[in-house]
Amino acid sequence: MRQLGLVPLFAAVTALASAQQPSAAAKDTTTKEAPGAEPKAQSSVTDHSIKIGAQLVPYHATAATMILKNDKGDAIGSLYYTAYTRSDSKDVSTRPIAFVYNGGPGSSSAWLHMGAFGPRRITTTDAGPTPPPPYRLVDNANSLIDVTDLVFIDPVGTGFSKPAGKGTGKDFWGIDEDAASLDQFITNYVSKNGRWNSPKYLIGESYGTTRSAVLVNRLQEREGMSFNGVVLISSVLDFETLLFAPGHDISYELYLPSYAATAVYHKVIPQPADLGAFLAEVRGFAMGDYAAALSRGSSLPADQRAAVVKKLSQYTGLSEEYLAKADLRVNLGQFMEELQRTHGMITGRLDSRFSGPTFDLLSEYAEYDPQSSAVTGPFTAAINSYLRDELKFGEDQRYAVSGSGINWNWGREGQDGGWRQATYVGSDLEQAMVANPNLHVEVENGYYDLATPFAATEYTMDHLGLPANLRSHIELKYYDGGHMMYLYEPALAKLKANIAQFIGSTSHGP
Repeated sequence: MRQLGLVPLFAAVTALASAQQPSAAAKDTTTKEAPGAEPKAQSSVTDHSIKIGAQLVPYHATAATMILKNDKGDAIGSLYYTAYTRSDSKDVSTRPIAFVYNGGPGSSSAWLHMGAFGPRRITTTDAGPTPPPPYRLVDNANSLIDVTDLVFIDPVGTGFSKPAGKGTGKDFWGIDEDAASLDQFITNYVSKNGRWNSPKYLIGESYGTTRSAVLVNRLQEREGMSFNGVVLISSVLDFETLLFAPGHDISYELYLPSYAATAVYHKVIPQPADLGAFLAEVRGFAMGDYAAALSRGSSLPADQRAAVVKKLSQYTGLSEEYLAKADLRVNLGQFMEELQRTHGMITGRLDSRFSGPTFDLLSEYAEYDPQSSAVTGPFTAAINSYLRDELKFGEDQRYAVSGSGINWNWGREGQDGGWRQATYVGSDLEQAMVANPNLHVEVENGYYDLATPFAATEYTMDHLGLPANLRSHIELKYYDGGHMMYLYEPALAKLKANIAQFIGSTSHGP
């Protein structure tokens, strides 16, 4: 899943043998367009059912595109989405609806769609490469379709979505441009499908959490569309916390607890009796003695420096010699390469439980991400097979699991620069929560996520400028998984239970 240089940047298109067949009532209204013609909306509607727990849930699956327009009414884009709506609902206007997307920027929704919340799921090998085709699609017992209708969105440049008519990539590929296009899509979808009175949720992963902060604020402020909740999966609202920017030490401090969790998993350091207590200890050191030592820079006394080196070695499993040469600062690429170097292996970034052979034992930085390599093929095959064979859509179109050639505009109106280092959207979430004091946020964190580490998310949430009475509206959850914690089935079951409870507790009106 390509998330934000943080998530799998996926490629290729493979095929997969399919399972479940749509009912005979399937209706396909897909149309072909002549080159240069005005884009037309396409759709295919099929009927299905799935057993979740003790209940049988019937649902409509709508694979479709919506035409996006500019202020002049000209078509500028064709946005693809997959919607699942429970077909036995007596009053759809009061049933919850969730809009779901991944990150990138430049990722389709295939990862959350086929790995977490859709009614069909690809099975993969946990913490290792999945064997080659044929892959296996199964009914997803942890789908959210029993508690909410679902609309999986592929932003323009991903999936089957693309600029069209008078549109170009520049109309969509930026923080605010992206939010504006999804604002238009969600507003139109809600209006066309009678969902204005429905409890509403945004569920985003990785850069999708960045998107959610901007989008929920925009929808509430510009469209008057109040939301019940936002789910942030593997969150990043403040990019400075992740980028090991020269002259800034915050990333080194916030990554340390995730380094420690990874070292424990790979048995590079002794297994603590209580992982939670151990990580609390590492957090305290990271933001205490370690932060103080880094702030001293070259003025740190030699004896204090030696004490910090020793402690870092105990927490990370890296040698004292290596840590001393690194000046106490080991960035992510270096950690991935060094942790298992003696075994000829590098450590995963999106999920540090994954490992892969190193290309060069003398390399300073990891050459690739073993987790991304392990799951790209299965997910790419799954989404391509499923949409074409079961949902009857996109037969002659290319599905871009990860968009290519996307030149993202990181600049924002009213903010200096335009570099990723300057990107901060915490203020958008603050404004949304203050304007709508009934808005709740749940944040999902993987202990083995080295793309968006949990301590960085904690730091960001602790530094939001919220009134005291709203701070309790943000709740953090933790999983024994990585960036895509749902790859680990016990974590997926826990994720489903947590989000279902979140929706259940926030979807009731006065």
